Amino acid sequence: MAAKKILMITGDYTEDYETMVPFQALLMVGHTVHAVCPGKQAGEQVRTAIHDFEGDQTYSEKPGHNFTLNASFADCAPADYDALIIPGGRAPEYLRLNPAVLAAVRHFAEAGKPVAAICHGAQLLSAAGVLQGRQCSAYPACAPEVVAAGGSYADIPLDKAIIDGNFVTAPAWPAHPDWLAKFLQLLGSHIEA
Repeated sequence: MAAKKILMITGDYTEDYETMVPFQALLMVGHTVHAVCPGKQAGEQVRTAIHDFEGDQTYSEKPGHNFTLNASFADCAPADYDALIIPGGRAPEYLRLNPAVLAAVRHFAEAGKPVAAICHGAQLLSAAGVLQGRQCSAYPACAPEVVAAGGSYADIPLDKAIIDGNFVTAPAWPAHPDWLAKFLQLLGSHIEA
């Protein structure tokens, strides 16, 4: 397996699990992952939130861990990376207002590089205008944004993910096993027991 260089765009109040789990899992299998946030430098932290499903009409939110960034967004050129990860949580709702973030998302989509988005990460795909004609899963509250961007919302179980071309998307963190397995497939990574 050839190690890949992966860019993870995150921000304050990103979903704790959707940031920490893929970051650690991809490092574990030998890939390089640069976690970045616009306006922050390597060594700085973003605050995370834990979203849980407790029977309410939507998720509940609790404080998560502080996550230390290991690269600076301003120093990262998307062309230098093999793939992109977009965690969910509340970070995508403000990250989608950043033209440089949207340009980065467009780079990966247009270059056919693997893109893994989960939960509210679809908000960045939608705002970047890269969902036209694509099937995309996301947290169900993001379904109207997927459709408005010309995509087809995939209403799948919370623990599943789907692949459409170079995109792998999932509704929420319970899908991590399927989402990460499918992302590794797009990366060309093979794990043997």
